[in-house]
Amino acid sequence: MKSKLLQALTVLALSFTAAFAFAGEINLKESQLKWKGTKVTGEHYGKVPFKSGTVDMKDGKVTGGEFVADLTNFTIEDLEGEWATKFLTHMKSEDFFEVKKYPTADLTIKGKTNEVKFKMKEKDGLHSGVLKFDRTKFDMIYGSGNFFKNLGDKTINDEVVVDFTFKVK
Repeated sequence: MKSKLLQALTVLALSFTAAFAFAGEINLKESQLKWKGTKVTGEHYGKVPFKSGTVDMKDGKVTGGEFVADLTNFTIEDLEGEWATKFLTHMKSEDFFEVKKYPTADLTIKGKTNEVKFKMKEKDGLHSGVLKFDRTKFDMIYGSGNFFKNLGDKTINDEVVVDFTFKVK
């Protein structure tokens, strides 16, 4: 299933009438997503590689695009060994991303699409920004204090933070 990561880029501008408009692919080796999820007792973080990405630009500014994240290969960086394996297995399960059914994701996760707004900057051809989304809007309610009571230190915050960088080929 093909999904659109960073679909909200189209909010920035959608005029392609100027002669300087073009579309290009992102450089997958120089582009990445860093994720962070938090809970009462701490946080976990890692990376998700892009599977593909195209960018629409006009007058040197990003005006839209399609970015697909490869959830089958996302990583965790703050755990090792057995705990890392358990965490990744749980994140790929139906409680979270349901990766067997939805191997790619972005602002369409598990078949649900929600708009996310964010700011982006560009320096030396590298575009970067931070987007935040509420995981429960994508049917990931496991451990959410808004859906389950008396979780105590097992409560997982609903907000997920994704730092992104991408470079156009």
